[in-house]
Amino acid sequence: MIKVKDIAKVIEDFAPKSLQESYDNTGLQVGDPEMQVSAVLLCLDITEEILDEALRRRCNMIISHHPLLFSGLKQVTGATPTQRIVARAIKEDLAIYASHTNLDSAVDGVSYELARMLNIHRLRVLEPHASDSSAGLGIIGDITPTPKLEFLRKAKETLNVGCLRYSAQSPHIVIRKVALCGGSGASLIRRAIAEGADALLTGDLKYHDYTSYGHDILLADIGHYESELCAKKLFSRIIRDAFPDCVTYFAETESSPVATI
Repeated sequence: MIKVKDIAKVIEDFAPKSLQESYDNTGLQVGDPEMQVSAVLLCLDITEEILDEALRRRCNMIISHHPLLFSGLKQVTGATPTQRIVARAIKEDLAIYASHTNLDSAVDGVSYELARMLNIHRLRVLEPHASDSSAGLGIIGDITPTPKLEFLRKAKETLNVGCLRYSAQSPHIVIRKVALCGGSGASLIRRAIAEGADALLTGDLKYHDYTSYGHDILLADIGHYESELCAKKLFSRIIRDAFPDCVTYFAETESSPVATI
């Protein structure tokens, strides 16, 4: 039988914990590493609704991209959703595991998955990691020359983005080289420009990012949630390649915490 520690190992073989950022908390957060796994629910964020779904679908392990616990809990009294999730997971013998910035930086990680979906090729790392130059945050690659608005429309449709914000003042008419970063990629704008990117596709851009750099590069903000949903595909592929008989589900009760009207 597959154990929690077995699944943790194959994920960490793909995305070593050494690649996580200093503020992060990758790894097993709740549960017994020796517990046998019946089925796994894959999600971006762990909420109480996700916990309900896992139990309803008879999953005893949840794997999320964003950690439930970024810092230590000082009490577990049920006063917050996080406290309630931890208490209930322990009571129900449900393991909770997260792979976050290490999955972002891994070779073939989150940004690479976005590139596959958008047919971007000849990929290389945008900001190499200090411990492994073949890994790192963000990637850059080439696409078939595409008119700017057509590129944006394709990204919006392919990634199922409800609201895509972009730099209106960008002078680029045709996009040939694209930088990508799942999650918050504003810190990579200047590097993307230096590497000759015509566009940077990421999440969490600020107003002054557009005013400062919009004349030099096409900035496209697809949203943090939308830019990292593909992490579930990565988890599924990693687990199924190692354990073909392991049952995995994509969470159905998950939705972006950001709404638009």
